[in-house]
Amino acid sequence: MPAPAADTRDSEVAHLDVPLERDVFLRTLLRELAGTLQDVVGLDEASGYISVVGGAIGEQIDHDYRHALAVDRLTREQVADVLVDLKRRIRGDFFILEETEDRIVFGNRACPFGDRVRDRPSLCMMTSNVFGYIAAQNLGYAGVELERTIAQGHPDCRVVVHLRPAPDAEPNTREYFRRDDDAQR
Repeated sequence: MPAPAADTRDSEVAHLDVPLERDVFLRTLLRELAGTLQDVVGLDEASGYISVVGGAIGEQIDHDYRHALAVDRLTREQVADVLVDLKRRIRGDFFILEETEDRIVFGNRACPFGDRVRDRPSLCMMTSNVFGYIAAQNLGYAGVELERTIAQGHPDCRVVVHLRPAPDAEPNTREYFRRDDDAQR
């Protein structure tokens, strides 16, 4: 069966100033999905669902960077650079505020979800899980603390990635540990 012919007519609708394109559509879709989850199952459960997705994405991104760098594991410096770079590639504006043996503190002036992230803090689990997965897989442990987020109404974000477990960790710190079953994929 031949493919249908493309519609080549030039309608007035095609020239309307409507703020719709693929990126806006996908960010809006994610916003509405996150909002629906938050409304139906609550913020904690919605965050849990989004965490699962974030972990899977973190695994793929980690693999891609390790493959591109031709290394089995990233160093602490490479982890910091990768986390900034991956956010840059998806239109975030993350930067390093502080880097020590114990932690990396990131600032951020622009969320990859843009203004669609407002009032959708469950979407921040993407950052937590991607950062946590990559840091833990390469360094053994990560505790991600979302101190301040644009989703919560702040003008910027402050994300702390702890690289060593602490007995007095903040209650909102999510812990991640290396999974040896896929550490060398």
